[in-house]
Amino acid sequence: MKFLKYLLFLLLIACIGLAFYIAVQPNSFKITKSTTINAPKAVVFNAVADTTAIDRSSFWKTSETLQKGSSYANDSITQTFTSGRINTSDLKWTFQSNPDGSTNVTRTLQADHLSFMTKAKFALFGDNQDELAEQLKTDLQNLNQQVIESMAVYAITVDGETDYGGGFYMYKTMSSTGGNKGATMTKQFEEIAAFMNSHNMTASGMPFTIYIEMNPDNGDVIMSNAIPVSERVLVAEDSNVLSGYMERTKALKVTLKGNANNLDEAWATARKHLADQNMEASEMSPFEVYTNDHDTLPNPADWITEIYIPIKENTEVL
Repeated sequence: MKFLKYLLFLLLIACIGLAFYIAVQPNSFKITKSTTINAPKAVVFNAVADTTAIDRSSFWKTSETLQKGSSYANDSITQTFTSGRINTSDLKWTFQSNPDGSTNVTRTLQADHLSFMTKAKFALFGDNQDELAEQLKTDLQNLNQQVIESMAVYAITVDGETDYGGGFYMYKTMSSTGGNKGATMTKQFEEIAAFMNSHNMTASGMPFTIYIEMNPDNGDVIMSNAIPVSERVLVAEDSNVLSGYMERTKALKVTLKGNANNLDEAWATARKHLADQNMEASEMSPFEVYTNDHDTLPNPADWITEIYIPIKENTEVL
């Protein structure tokens, strides 16, 4: 009986000691992990903000999150975090753009005012900060993969024969190598838009590119980049921006939804369909129409480009 009393006394001392040990443990902790993702800030921000797109079996694993708020200009998102051992805490994401177009992503878990029971769980079952740090690192890796995959999505659709209405347009013509074509097009469209703005002209449709010559082997082109207008415009003889007119035409239409990097495949698809269906291209130059504004769509998977290859009226479709 006396032994039992001593044993209970020792257990009491141990419990008091353990309780004191638990009580003096830190009441908070902070874990921060960062990575760089080769994608625009808006794309990364949207991937995090869109909780409906999250694969919880991998991306978030055991943590449950709920968006609380986001900052102006896609700079940050604050969410709530809960787990079996931690009460609701702040989980903050910050996004910083880099000059090369990539985004620095930082994820910070700030757990404050840990309860006695939470600290007891840490003391009895082990501090899970290392586990959480590894989880944050894994989540960032999964986010990187998710973003890159979302940007790579594309689809090519053969729309078939269509009538294209044509009309007036302002344009500039230039030759370009395949590797420099995108930069050349951007520069020309900017110059055309500036010219139109200085002359109080309003665009009547989306920009397009007429290919005077195309080399499928190396991508070199001679092209006219154009912005449609509603009526004929008379320009000075020395103007570097000219006025043109496209006749109404029957054409094979193929649509690419996705990054312009896939345009070579889309053009190859169009040419194959042209041959398979016994369509004969006319003397009129083929062209691309950019049906949405890439500047407002940071994810290239959302870009839409329509390819038109004018065909002869007497073409017989198989």
